[in-house]
Amino acid sequence: MDTVVFSHMPGLESRLMNREHVEQRFRESGEVKSQFVQTHAEQIVKVAELIVASLRSGGKILLFGNGGSATDASHIAAEFVGRYDRDRMPLSALALGTDMAAMTCIANDYEFADIFARQIIGLGRKGDVAIAISTSGHSPNVLKAVEAARQEGITTVAWTGKGGGKLAALVEYPFVVPSNVTARIQECHITLGHVLCELVEEKFFANAS
Repeated sequence: MDTVVFSHMPGLESRLMNREHVEQRFRESGEVKSQFVQTHAEQIVKVAELIVASLRSGGKILLFGNGGSATDASHIAAEFVGRYDRDRMPLSALALGTDMAAMTCIANDYEFADIFARQIIGLGRKGDVAIAISTSGHSPNVLKAVEAARQEGITTVAWTGKGGGKLAALVEYPFVVPSNVTARIQECHITLGHVLCELVEEKFFANAS
């Protein structure tokens, strides 16, 4: 068996493994979040209110995305169903990328672009809130799911970046992170998700003892 040799780029380790590099990445992340909230703070409050209204009327939150965005969807769904910051009853939220049987069945019998749309149609109802997550704004399966959600009368929200892509124009409430770097976009998305969880939790249970 041949031995695989990985080439080493001279100087790469020395450039990356230093305090200045680490601090720069944290500064970039903070700057992106600061720019984002200046543009989107009021809409964050608005969407939190819409989610509370949906939950109070028996609706649910449907979250979906690919790769890192799929795990972000799972993370935030878990915060709603479990807890974010206080002991309370569970809130209805579902990450559509977690059911491997459904996803592989749909991808096999139809096509990969349908994996979220068919779940939206099957599980979603008018009055629900769909949160579509795509750093590029161009993921075909995410776009198709948003189109299905709109047809079902589901409120559509997008977390995206890189200018918003096609996704931002399709939804009612777009959140576009002002960055072209996937890592910075995802870092802002998870902060957005946490803030929404906090606002929804506090509003929904405002009168709880």
